Amino acid sequence: MTIALIAGIITALIIIGAVLVYFSLRSKDKASTTDDALGSELTNIKVSFDEASPDKDKGKDVKVSATDDASKAPDAFTKRFLALGALAVGVFGTLAARIWTLQVKSGQGYVKEAEDNLLTTTSTPAPRGCIYDAKGRELVANKSVQTVLADPTVAEDADAVLRLATVLGLPAPVVRQRIQDASTGAQSQRVVADDVRLRDIAFISEHPDAFPGISTETRTVRTYPHGALASHVLGYTGAPTDDELVQAGFGRKVERTDTVGKSGIEQQYDSVLAGDQGERRMMVDAKGNVVAVVGETAPNKGSDVTLTIDAYAQGVADELLAGQIAPLGDIGTGKGVAGAIVALNVQDGSIPVMASYPTFDPSYFTGGIPQDIWDLYNTDESNAPMVNRAVNGQYAPASTFKAFTSMAGLRYGFADYDSEWECGGKWDGFGSGDVQKCWLHSGHGLMDLHDGIVNSCDVVFYEIAKAFYDHGPDGTGELSSTALQEYIQNYRFGSPTGVDLPDESVGRVPTPEWKAEQWRNVPSEASWRGGDYTNMIIGQGDVLITPLQLAVAYGAIATGKLVKPHLLKEVKNGEGDVVFQAQPEVIAEPDVDQAHLEYVRDSLHDMIAQSHDAWESFASRDLDAAGKSGTSEHTDRQDDAWFVAYAPYEDPKYVVACIIEEGESGAKTAGPIVAKVLAALFKSDAEDPASLDVPHIAGSSGKSVAVKVAGGSSRTD
Repeated sequence: MTIALIAGIITALIIIGAVLVYFSLRSKDKASTTDDALGSELTNIKVSFDEASPDKDKGKDVKVSATDDASKAPDAFTKRFLALGALAVGVFGTLAARIWTLQVKSGQGYVKEAEDNLLTTTSTPAPRGCIYDAKGRELVANKSVQTVLADPTVAEDADAVLRLATVLGLPAPVVRQRIQDASTGAQSQRVVADDVRLRDIAFISEHPDAFPGISTETRTVRTYPHGALASHVLGYTGAPTDDELVQAGFGRKVERTDTVGKSGIEQQYDSVLAGDQGERRMMVDAKGNVVAVVGETAPNKGSDVTLTIDAYAQGVADELLAGQIAPLGDIGTGKGVAGAIVALNVQDGSIPVMASYPTFDPSYFTGGIPQDIWDLYNTDESNAPMVNRAVNGQYAPASTFKAFTSMAGLRYGFADYDSEWECGGKWDGFGSGDVQKCWLHSGHGLMDLHDGIVNSCDVVFYEIAKAFYDHGPDGTGELSSTALQEYIQNYRFGSPTGVDLPDESVGRVPTPEWKAEQWRNVPSEASWRGGDYTNMIIGQGDVLITPLQLAVAYGAIATGKLVKPHLLKEVKNGEGDVVFQAQPEVIAEPDVDQAHLEYVRDSLHDMIAQSHDAWESFASRDLDAAGKSGTSEHTDRQDDAWFVAYAPYEDPKYVVACIIEEGESGAKTAGPIVAKVLAALFKSDAEDPASLDVPHIAGSSGKSVAVKVAGGSSRTD
C-alpha cells in the first residue's frame, strides 16, 4: 500500500509537469499564429485624436498606432500557471519525501516498535548449578517440584479462583492475592503454589475448561542431602531484592522470578551457579492482556561448583561442635555457647573444614523462610545462628598469639636461646603498682623462652613487651611505637585473608593511633602505655582475630609461607567440562630467621607433648602435631577456649583452629576437638569416600539455657 501511494504521488507530479509543458507550448503557438496573420508585430490597435487640429469640435484627425499590451497578457498567464505548478510540485514532492522517510527509511524501526507493543517477553527461572564436596559428594542439589501458575486475568474470575483454592487446599483470598502480585512483571505468570501434589496437578491438567488461564510447570528448588552440614559455607538462596535487581554480578541478569544467593558460596559464586533464563513470548492486547503465546525457549541449568570441603571431616566437625555446646539440643546444656572450627591445607590453601555453631537449616529458606523461623533465628536466645564465626567471629587470640610475639622478641633481640626470667605468678615491671598476674598464680619459676611457650608463662612475655616499650618513643627511641604490631601484621593479622566468601572480617591489631581515635572523648584513656604492650603480647586487651586468620598464620609457622585460603576447587559447565580449577597462591613469605622459626616450631611441638590436657587426645590418634592452647579472659562471662595445631609435624599438611565461646580451658575443651578433626582429615585421605558415612546435621534449636558465670579466671593454659 505504501509503495502504491508513493507511485501515485510520483505519477501526479509527472502529469502536472506534462500539463505545464502543454499549456506553455500552446500559448507560444497562439502568439506565432497572430503574427503571421497581421504580417507584422502588431497585436492591437490604439485609436487617438490629434490635439493639434484647429477644429476640435468639428472633427478630429484620427491616428492609428501599434502597441504590445495584448502580447503581455498570455505571458503573465503562463508565469502564473508555472508558479502554481511549481507550488504544487513542491507540496507533493515534500509529501512524497516525508512518506518515503516514514515508510521506507524508518519503516523497519516502526514495524519493530509496533511488534514490541504487540508482543511481550517474560523470563522462566533456570535451575541453579549443584554444589559438591572435594570427593564429588552432593552438598546442594536440585529437586523437581510441580508448580501451579496463573495468568494475571485469572484474579478476575471468581469461579476459577474458588475452584483452584479448593484443589490446592488454600484460602481463596490467598490464591487471589498471589495471582494479583505483579512483582514479577505485569504479564508474567504468577506462582500460586510450589511443590504441589501430583494428583492435584493431574486434576488441573485434565480439566482445562474449569481452570482457564491456569497452567502447571516443573521447576526446581534447592535441596540439602545432609541437612545443615556446612550451612554457613554453602549459604542460602532467596528472591532478589530491589538492590539485587539493579546491582547483579558480572554477567548476571536478574529477574523478579529468579533465585539469588544470599550468603556463603551461593552468594559468592551466584553468577556461576545461576543458569540462563528461559523466555516466554506472548501477544497482548491494548489492555495488556495475554492473547496468545507465540514462542517459548527452555532455561539452561547453571554451572556446577566443586568445593574443597571434605564432607566426612566436615560432618565430624559439625557434630563435635553441637555435641560440645548443645548435647541435649539447647545451647548451654554442654560447655560453651558458640564456636567455630577451621581446617586449612597448608600446602595449597584449600579449606576442607569450616564449621560454625549455632547453625541453621538452609532448607528453611527454600521458597521463603517462614516468619516464625526467622523470628527465632533473630532472638538473643538463639545466639546468632546466621553468623559464620569462622570468618566473622572476632576474638582475643589469647596465648595462641605467643607463637608470633615470641618470634618478634627473637627478631629484635629482646629474647634469645639463653634468656631466662623468673615467674613468681605476679609482675609489676613498670613499677606502677598495677600488678599483672600470670595465669598460674603460684608462678612457673625460672623460665627460658622455650619453656615460656610450652607452659604459656605470661611473665616471660610481659618482660619481652617491656623491652619493646623501653626501646620505643617513651624509652630510648630506637624503635617506633608500632614495631611489635608491624611484625605481627606480617602474618596478615588485621587484614583479610582473601578467602572466597563475602564480607570477611579483618580483626584488629591495636596501635597508638587507633587508641587515640577510640578514646578521643576520654583523653585520660587515649594515650598509649606500657600496659598496652603487655596485654597485646599475650593476645589480650584490644587484639581481635578470626579463627581463619589464626589457621592461615599457623600455616605460615608450619611451612614458612602464607597461603591464600580458598573454598572453590573447580567449576564444570552444563556439558560437564571443567572450565575452572583453583590454583595454589602464596600471599607472602614472612621475613623470618630460619633458626628462630625452627626454635618456635620445636616449642609448639613440645607444648602438645607436655600438655597434661591435650596430649592424650593427640597420642591416642597417633598424631605427631605442634600447636598451642589459649584461654581468653572476660570479666562478665566465662573465658573463651582456643586450640590450634598442625600435623604431621615433620611434613605439615593440615592446620586446625578451634574456638569455643565460654569454653573455659583451651587445652581441655578445644584441644580434643582439634585432635579429632585432624584424625578425621587423615582418615578421609586414606579411605575410599564411599566407605565413609556423611552424617545428617540438624540445625540448632534456637533455644538456650542459662549458663552460670564462675567467679575469676578459669585459665589453665
